[in-house]
Amino acid sequence: MFCSGCGSTLEQRQVVCPQCNRPVAPQLPPVPGFEFVLAGYASKIRVLGILWLVYAGVSLIFGAVGLAFAHAALSGAFGPWTRGPGPLSHMDFFAGLLRFAWVFMVGRSILAAVAGWGLLERAQWGRIVAIVAAILCLVRLPLGTALGIATLIILIGMRNWSLYDEL
Repeated sequence: MFCSGCGSTLEQRQVVCPQCNRPVAPQLPPVPGFEFVLAGYASKIRVLGILWLVYAGVSLIFGAVGLAFAHAALSGAFGPWTRGPGPLSHMDFFAGLLRFAWVFMVGRSILAAVAGWGLLERAQWGRIVAIVAAILCLVRLPLGTALGIATLIILIGMRNWSLYDEL
């Protein structure tokens, strides 16, 4: 460190220059560099990947419980009043609907898990899959909406695009 008045060498904790008695300007902390910004963004991506994996698990568990309950209710497990009259009951229609719901629920959970894994691996395709999953989950109140909005905020934008490329 040097004096701004006379240029003489100063010790670290001196407040006045010993030669010209000029007060020494306080040291400013260094401005965070690009590495600091990149490390902060990397931690956001890691948390986002973990949240997508947790969302996939929660969605799969609650979806399976809900669909199992719906299947039991429609098959007459809760009493005779849940069965339809005659050979063409409402169960014929709902059986196909339940199969579609199972496939949709498992597909949504797989998409969320792949998005989380891709973000944790910092793969280029992981960002695209996470954006697609975020858009599809925006209608799933409240967790899907919150996770979708957070994902879109963190991943979309020129600054975020270039930061993700640097990871």
